[in-house]
Amino acid sequence: MEEITGGHRLLLDDCEVGELAVRFDDQPAQNLLAWALETLGERVAVCSSLQAESLVLLDMAWRIDPRVRVFTVDTGRLPQETYDLIDRVRERYGVEFEVLHPDAEQLARLTTRHGPNLFYKSVPQRLLCCEVRKVEPLRRKLVDLDGWITGLRREHWPTRSNIRKIDVDHDHDGILKLSPLADWIHEDVWEYIRNNDVPTHALYAEGYTSIGCACCTRPTQPGEDPRAGRWWWERGAPKECGMHCALETGGFEHELDALLDDVARGRQPQS
Repeated sequence: MEEITGGHRLLLDDCEVGELAVRFDDQPAQNLLAWALETLGERVAVCSSLQAESLVLLDMAWRIDPRVRVFTVDTGRLPQETYDLIDRVRERYGVEFEVLHPDAEQLARLTTRHGPNLFYKSVPQRLLCCEVRKVEPLRRKLVDLDGWITGLRREHWPTRSNIRKIDVDHDHDGILKLSPLADWIHEDVWEYIRNNDVPTHALYAEGYTSIGCACCTRPTQPGEDPRAGRWWWERGAPKECGMHCALETGGFEHELDALLDDVARGRQPQS
């Protein structure tokens, strides 16, 4: 374990975290949240997409410690209902919702080079858009944390089927990544919401089962996978944006590097 008391930096190695994962795997989500809030204090925060799972976690964490930190990424393309929900959550819990935004220069160069709707053109360009609008803001935020709390569940999608309730996030400098609801099923989430009067997204009532950017999300039909409404025009691509797993396609990484290099050097984007 690496601990820097002056800077409140706490990093656990894979062996230590593996032991914790075993310890908490069959315990209630609240136990892991209580451990995280006590151990990491202000150096841990709930990452909220404003979807059902992350609001369940916020409700749980707030009941343990009303000072809990929570942040979300505003991509600039979210549905109005998402912004409305942020206001409702602020009023309900009295928390300061930390809202992250894409870097303005990166975003300007991205849209100048590829247009505002590049995500419809190809999977690599969609991933590039997600990287600039979502992953980069998240990466900048996590530099200042020792852990982040997510609403990931194993039931969500095949890429999430083996997630542990606590893990080392090697994509973000070895901080802790906590998924207290990993073993929950859909019914568990909504039972908690009903029992605790947790605010929910208005688009659920319109048939949405997974909600992201307005341009990249649609309602799902009965019998469809809950994430079928995300990037529905793609075939055979992962239903992921890269926030929760590193996505390597062999193409978009080079484009991203070039884009970021342009910003660093102050060059004009090439068409």
